[in-house]
Amino acid sequence: MAISEDEKTLPLFADGTATVGDASPVERRRQSRSRAWRIFALVAAWTTISFLYTSRSTWSTETSSKRHTCGSSSCERNEAWLIRAKHGAVASENGLCSEIGVKTLKKGGNAVDAAISATLCIGVTNMFSAGIGGGGFMTVRIPTLGGKDTSKAYTVDFRETAPAAANETMYVGQPINALFGGLAVGVPGELRGLEEMHRRWGTLSWKELVMPSVELAKGWRVSKELERRIEMFGALMHNSPDWKAIFAPKGCLLREGDLIQRIALSRTLAKIAEEGPDAFYSGPIAESLVAKVQEAGGIMTLQDFADYKAKVEPALEGSYRGKRVYTTHAPTSGPALLHMLNLLEQFEDFVEEGRSSLNMHRVIEIMKFGFAARTKISDPAFVHRDSARILEIPTKEYARRVFLNITDDRTHPPEYYQPVYDVPVDHGTSHVSVVDKNEMAVSITSTVNIVFGSQVLDPVTGVIMNDEMDDFSTPGVPNSFGLYPSPYNYPQPGKRPLSSIAPTIMEHLDGSFAVTIGGSGGSRIFPSVFQTLVNLDWGLDASEAVEYGRVHDQLFPLLVEADNVFPSNILEDLKVKGHNITVADISRVAAAVQVITKEGSTIQAASDSRKRGKAAGY
Repeated sequence: MAISEDEKTLPLFADGTATVGDASPVERRRQSRSRAWRIFALVAAWTTISFLYTSRSTWSTETSSKRHTCGSSSCERNEAWLIRAKHGAVASENGLCSEIGVKTLKKGGNAVDAAISATLCIGVTNMFSAGIGGGGFMTVRIPTLGGKDTSKAYTVDFRETAPAAANETMYVGQPINALFGGLAVGVPGELRGLEEMHRRWGTLSWKELVMPSVELAKGWRVSKELERRIEMFGALMHNSPDWKAIFAPKGCLLREGDLIQRIALSRTLAKIAEEGPDAFYSGPIAESLVAKVQEAGGIMTLQDFADYKAKVEPALEGSYRGKRVYTTHAPTSGPALLHMLNLLEQFEDFVEEGRSSLNMHRVIEIMKFGFAARTKISDPAFVHRDSARILEIPTKEYARRVFLNITDDRTHPPEYYQPVYDVPVDHGTSHVSVVDKNEMAVSITSTVNIVFGSQVLDPVTGVIMNDEMDDFSTPGVPNSFGLYPSPYNYPQPGKRPLSSIAPTIMEHLDGSFAVTIGGSGGSRIFPSVFQTLVNLDWGLDASEAVEYGRVHDQLFPLLVEADNVFPSNILEDLKVKGHNITVADISRVAAAVQVITKEGSTIQAASDSRKRGKAAGY
């Protein structure tokens, strides 16, 4: 249903242990890195950022595997698996963690219990993506037994916050300090978020959920994906004593199959298992972490740790083609994802027509309007006067106005989509999706931001600290299109930065569970989730929907990046409509999606092979 040029009007955008003993943490700390090493490490890490993010695999009650080839070439991809289960499933980026989640379900735990145990596990094994030194968001669907159409959904915001001493200009002239070192660290929120989930909806004891990760941290085998990340940051691993002790203990980088041990983290997790998250936010563990951050140039204090609180509220709710959609509020990209689904719904013939060149053009155009909407999103607690601009983004009326500007014959330069400000590109993360036998569902995304976070590793506690402050905007020069950094997203004390995270759950109108989905990969997260949902619309199973090649256009830079498995004939047609296509290896670091669906009595679970994940079920 193409729109004639006469019918089009520009939309009215909203402008108009670590049991540490008696010695102090500082006294017990190893000698800090020299200034020369710090500069070297930052430069080395900076050169790897263009590579950042992803990989995968799966198993359980019934599995099927598929080997993919890359386009017309013979390059081989990772193994992709489809899990079929009857009772429950967990999809994560590490098979060990998916199994731990399923074991939790089998012990009588619910989806929240399984999500907690699997998320803590990811922080141990995939520490390059997430961990207790980071934060994130989650969506949970609580079914009410005994009746239909009675489920409730909530979100838990455990995003890292800016320290109390933060200010809007703290990175002006020194943007590298937002990426690496102590000044890049936001106040960690993960444990407070997991604690809030457990307090409200968990069934097993807190200790039962933490102990599997305590034991795992004592020693496990390096995965291929971890080996990949260690190699990326080989200079850091070789030259920093804090990192070398774990990742190059005998002077050589650990390789796939080698034993890796995080003994200090195991002790820290054991203390948290016994005493709860309070042991992390006060006392010896907090003292050690704050000392390490300050030693690395940071401004964090013990009071920042003590003041941190997770936020719980009813989920952001929408609808899409006969399903309810539950996702996270600002400052995530949940509102942008709902906006994109609302736009897609306007094409009445979209599902029936399938993957045509025209429909893929429409997907890209919707993506570009989604990124324009994202430039208006920020922490609602700091934009009271402008809250209306955030609230309108996920509405059907806003989508109807924007839809009039989608042209079927061509694409347009960035200013056509009316982004308000330039926003930073975020990175990293890890996602876990869970559903249990009662159709309670969880979608949880956690992160330390860039691979290995701020590169601040506290050897006393074993905790790797995030660099989430890089997700704030910094006042400075405009981009090449004259867009200045977003003042909505400048650092302020206690503020949560903008995020591309969008953990989402869908249910049928009769109240039964349909989908839990989310992803990792920075600014690629919500577009990848969007395209996976489109693939489900087109009849692909869970694994096929996740594995299919994707396209990505975020307005800046001026290109559409396409996986090299994407149909070449469609890419050629997209070029005719003005899209600047760049083909990239699907095995690069990009984005990874974890999805669980249910039709009738059959659960399907899939983890993205782009990050070598493995789902599990029973």
